[in-house]
Amino acid sequence: MNPILSNNYYVNFQEDAYIKFNKYISEYKPSIIFILVDENTGDDCLPLLLEQIETEQPIEIIEIEPGEINKNLDTCSGVWNALTELGADRKSLLLNLGGGVITDLGGFVASTYKRGISFVNIPTTLLSMVDASVGGKTGVDLGVLKNQIGLFSDPEMVIIDPSYLETVSKREIRSGLAEIIKYGITYDINVWNEVINFKDLTISNLNSIIHRSVEIKNEVVTKDPKEAGIRKVLNFGHTLGHAIESYFLESEDKENLTHGEAIAIGMITETYISKVLLGFPSEGLKNIKNSIIDIFGRVKIETLDYDAIIELLIHDKKNVAGQVNFVLLTDFENYKLDCNVEKSLIIEALNYYNS
Repeated sequence: MNPILSNNYYVNFQEDAYIKFNKYISEYKPSIIFILVDENTGDDCLPLLLEQIETEQPIEIIEIEPGEINKNLDTCSGVWNALTELGADRKSLLLNLGGGVITDLGGFVASTYKRGISFVNIPTTLLSMVDASVGGKTGVDLGVLKNQIGLFSDPEMVIIDPSYLETVSKREIRSGLAEIIKYGITYDINVWNEVINFKDLTISNLNSIIHRSVEIKNEVVTKDPKEAGIRKVLNFGHTLGHAIESYFLESEDKENLTHGEAIAIGMITETYISKVLLGFPSEGLKNIKNSIIDIFGRVKIETLDYDAIIELLIHDKKNVAGQVNFVLLTDFENYKLDCNVEKSLIIEALNYYNS
């Protein structure tokens, strides 16, 4: 597959990606190569990566605990200390091997250590391949508030190798489908039609759609690197979705949702709001709700949960001057940015999802 040029780096695919990577390290000659993994990618993905690296430079492994709950400054501090103890300098290179938690956190760690060292992202989940692979966003959560601390910083390159998907669960594959569905609803209806017709999720039928998803996100972020305008369309489903994800994360009596499961709920509820405020077609709303629930199932959101979820909306990083901003739709591929929504309509949308 053809590489995709982002702002200052390439997203490279499959075998060609490792050829480009090995050429880069032979030219850059990093003092030490560090590989950041979690317990899962350390066991399942690291051996695959080490087989592909051709270098005589020393390689050190830094492992963190997996999961969104560990995407915080305490974990960053641990990684910064490990880099220091292992002799990292400004010519060191950090490879972030994992899902969105690893690439977000690892990019932030690299960009702030000694005021910045080089890093390469190697996403291993479908979600991180189609979302975190481009855009230059790095960062960590502040408590349960997602991505509150971070900065924009580009990697040297991104390596997308779908063979890593063999190591993740079907639940994680479904989680990644949520971001692909978002691209289909907001930007390219052909992607939507392809995804909802998937009968069996296999790597072979995901390869082309991964490439197209990266193309879409790259088209958006290269036009608007700092999210001043069109890039906000990538937040469709994420305003309510992030609040729901955070609420389930902090609730002791609820099972955590994957990012994609929460965004799936967000897309249904925000499409309902779009119907009420902007006239999104009723048949399209029905299609979106039925198709998404068919893929993800339905999560029970209790009426007693509503106020806490809405309270979390106030802290969403996309808000300006206390105003909760939504991306809404007039139709497939047609969106409106910075829409204000009353609390009563948010409750109505949650009721619609539950109905």
